[in-house]
Amino acid sequence: MFAIAIDQQQYQTYILSDSSTESRLEVVPQRGGIITRWQVQGEDILYLDAERFADPNLSVRGGIPILFPICGNLPDNTYTYQGKQYTLKQHGFARDMPWEVADQVAQDLVSLTLVLNSNDQTRAVYPFEFQLAFTYELLGNRLNIRQRYTNHSTEPMPFSTGLHPYFQTSDKTQLEFNIPAAEYQDQRTKITHYFNGSFDFEADEIDVAFQKLTSNSASVTDATRRMQLTLEYDDAYSVVVFWTVKGKPYYCLEPWTATRNALNTGENLIHLDPGASLETLVRLSVNF
Repeated sequence: MFAIAIDQQQYQTYILSDSSTESRLEVVPQRGGIITRWQVQGEDILYLDAERFADPNLSVRGGIPILFPICGNLPDNTYTYQGKQYTLKQHGFARDMPWEVADQVAQDLVSLTLVLNSNDQTRAVYPFEFQLAFTYELLGNRLNIRQRYTNHSTEPMPFSTGLHPYFQTSDKTQLEFNIPAAEYQDQRTKITHYFNGSFDFEADEIDVAFQKLTSNSASVTDATRRMQLTLEYDDAYSVVVFWTVKGKPYYCLEPWTATRNALNTGENLIHLDPGASLETLVRLSVNF
């Protein structure tokens, strides 16, 4: 049985459920359209820092934040377009803005569609007219995130986009990674390393980007939880980022369409024609 409920907490929260598999999804449109909770068979899959989430002046650390129109940060938080300099903070603005509910479905699956339209606030830092539409679909042990990016400007719209899911874990040393790349680049030192399937979790922070992906799927097996998480992404995504901080009970496995600073370098940057739309899909699934 599929259902959608609304709970008025600090923010209005939409609760999507599939009772046949004890699956549940919580979405907060007002706080960046973010997924704050995902449960499968009653088990929490995501991590959320509740204190940061409660403070609207802080970026959320947890759930699945949306990255647009950049992934990562820019040097000095600036980029240049047609000779004019603009300022964009890390990961862009979509994760900090209120989204609107456009559609709800609770038959055959349960889904919620949110939209974000360009406005005076976005145009000040990103001079384009656009609409983003994200549809979150919950069905059993699977979560589909369907995205549509539409350019309402009269000129091509450059952007990169991604997701920043925080996955809960109690012991990172019990994680086994299957990431379809032979090497990664440390995003702080810019040094490229061979990937042997593991990370040094004694490091204070791990922030690495996998490129030259050989398939459209990555997975993590958590031996402690006896759970395998699979991340699937379509061809729009050229990068998988792994990020974590020592002592914190989470890791992030993030699909990005381009690396940091693509808005300046142009590397793997999407240029969407006027009036055109791009549809992408990211799927997460869990098996116990």
